[in-house]
Amino acid sequence: MSASRDFWMSCGHHLLDRDNTGRLLVTDEFLKAYLARPELVPPPEACAAERRLHQAMLSDPRRSVAAAQVAEVADTDARENWEMMIAWRDHLVKHRTLEAAYLEIIRRKIKFPHVLIGQAMQAILRNVLDDCDDVFVLRAAEMLFRPQKLIIAERSVVAVDEETEASLDRQPQSPLAALLGLPAVTEFDMLNDVTVGGYWERSDRFDMALDLTAGQRGLVALGDVLTRWLRHLLAIDVVIEPLAELRNTPLSWYVGLSSDATRIGDALWDGGDLGDAMRAQLVGLFRLTFRNPEDMIEKVRGEPVYLLAAMTADEVLRLKPQNLLTGLPIRHEEAVN
Repeated sequence: MSASRDFWMSCGHHLLDRDNTGRLLVTDEFLKAYLARPELVPPPEACAAERRLHQAMLSDPRRSVAAAQVAEVADTDARENWEMMIAWRDHLVKHRTLEAAYLEIIRRKIKFPHVLIGQAMQAILRNVLDDCDDVFVLRAAEMLFRPQKLIIAERSVVAVDEETEASLDRQPQSPLAALLGLPAVTEFDMLNDVTVGGYWERSDRFDMALDLTAGQRGLVALGDVLTRWLRHLLAIDVVIEPLAELRNTPLSWYVGLSSDATRIGDALWDGGDLGDAMRAQLVGLFRLTFRNPEDMIEKVRGEPVYLLAAMTADEVLRLKPQNLLTGLPIRHEEAVN
């Protein structure tokens, strides 16, 4: 990817190294970026113990930190933030790659704040999409780590970034975005053939809307993202294509890509009638097929897997790509190191 076509600078991908398989190696510079978060930068009134801890971590972000050192931090909120940061740092550095650290969180259901997991996901996706020049795919990939507010108008379904939509005219929340001097967002533009060229310089603003209407490019692009995601993290090759509807089709296997989608899938599995309300929530339907059926468990080998994406009752789409990593009928889980 040329410098002029860089994107998502605020995720810190430029601070990471890559091994000979293209996976991400956590560097000291990447770890130090966390110390620029407002939750960890000591305020003027911070105690001496908090200042010493922050300075020591800046000098050596991999240094061993005893629980007693964190306990000396006087402010309760700051102390909790440091406890979480040290636990997150320890988790990252004990794995060879960021991908392996992320998969361990998903498979063992380790509890970390969504903001930290989302940032790791973004860095991994940035790596996955490094050679991608299709802006529709890049914009669709944002949906995996940022909730979307859906605007339903007539027969159109348009996704806008929920946080950005709620904070128009505010300064960027990411410390890296602020450090890079990225401008505040004042409005959204629909991503189309006319506006597509502007994505590169504004990708960290998350201010371009994506049409998710059936038959449009948004859902095709999302299927492409999910295909790349699985290839990189699980080393399986699949084809994912959007469907307009699902009628009289037996569900041999399905994965809900959001909590509401799982609920809808369960209803379909049980042979129930979705009803108008549930059908209205369903905003994405995909058929996944394995290029190599031998990758599947024997019970459903050769059968398609259906993926469902559904918004909440208040029209927010919160995708859970971890469901795709843990919910497919694969014979084994590829060990990503």
